[in-house]
Amino acid sequence: MREDPQRLRFEIDARDGSARAGVLHTAHGPVETPAFIPLATKGTVRGLESAEVAALGYELILGNTYHLLVSPGPDRIAAAGGLHRFMGWERALITDSGGFQVFSLAHGGVADEVKGKGRPGGEQGSVVSIDEEGVRFRSYRDGTELFLSPETSMETQAKLGADIALAFDECTPYHADREYTARSMQRTHRWLDRCLAWHGEHGPERQAVFGIVQGGVHEDLRRESAAAVAAAGVDGIAIGGTLGRDKEEMRGVLALTVPLLPEGVPKHLLGIGDVDDLLAGIALGLDVFDCAIPTRLARHGTALVPDPANRFRLNLRSAKWEGDRAPIAADCPCPACQHHDRDYLSYLSRNEELTAVRLLCLHNLTFMRELVAGARRAIQTDSFAPYSASITGGESPWKA
Repeated sequence: MREDPQRLRFEIDARDGSARAGVLHTAHGPVETPAFIPLATKGTVRGLESAEVAALGYELILGNTYHLLVSPGPDRIAAAGGLHRFMGWERALITDSGGFQVFSLAHGGVADEVKGKGRPGGEQGSVVSIDEEGVRFRSYRDGTELFLSPETSMETQAKLGADIALAFDECTPYHADREYTARSMQRTHRWLDRCLAWHGEHGPERQAVFGIVQGGVHEDLRRESAAAVAAAGVDGIAIGGTLGRDKEEMRGVLALTVPLLPEGVPKHLLGIGDVDDLLAGIALGLDVFDCAIPTRLARHGTALVPDPANRFRLNLRSAKWEGDRAPIAADCPCPACQHHDRDYLSYLSRNEELTAVRLLCLHNLTFMRELVAGARRAIQTDSFAPYSASITGGESPWKA
């Protein structure tokens, strides 16, 4: 592992079993962990101004290299002073490498993966080719052929000015066989070496680099990948790739993988954000989580609520909320709950008003922020297990 306090410093303040509370020190300020990261995929957290996201208490957001490469382009963002200044965000920023988009373009989305659609190594969607050099694909905007490699991914992330850059990886689908998954994992390790070589020569001095552990659902591959990434000289480690067909398999893969990672480094779980999954990940010792769920649900009229029987979701597009004067959730401090009731929010969402998306984004991100803040307090008081049980039992995170 690489230890450079100018780039990144991680302090663990408290432990409760394997769960830990800490502080991730970045070039743009501290990030208290456990932390949930809202996605600013295209340079915005959908529907919200950067200042609103900061006002909710968030200290770290995630931008996407693939989408920002396609538009507006890294040179335009660099000319504006980097992504921080471009979008008016003054706190810490992490950028995805674009590797997940390679997976999505070549194999279909997550829903396609679970349904067994797509084919390993196939050329579906707008991918032209995936080979050792990198990935050629066509822009979804105008069909222009673009190229993304370990070097161009790191160069783009350098121009974006992220505090933490993720190494370029190939994310294989669940239905890929073991042989393909192994080849893909080994390519990811070679790409990591190329990412670190480019970054060592050209990267911003205060930009940290996280490697990504791959290996699918195969125990021996996950062990091999964890060892390779830990030995590569990265500042932190993310867990990526397919984690299984269902929650049980995913948690088994994580329970195997997390203990293999060096103790003192920050550990990031990519793309997982369901409430119960996040709590299970914290219990294993994971520190940082990113997911599109809160803002995606908001765009479809769904609020996060303390209701495990319904997957912590409340569908406000249902007609049954007409005349309901209750807030989305009692005691929630967000503007949607403080100033409006379910009847009004349902009306807005059913009519696809942008105000509904904004209010539900504020609510859902408040829910997630309170969830991890409560987990942090619980770890500090040796009470994480009862806290987690209370949430999965239906209690409100903002009352913890």
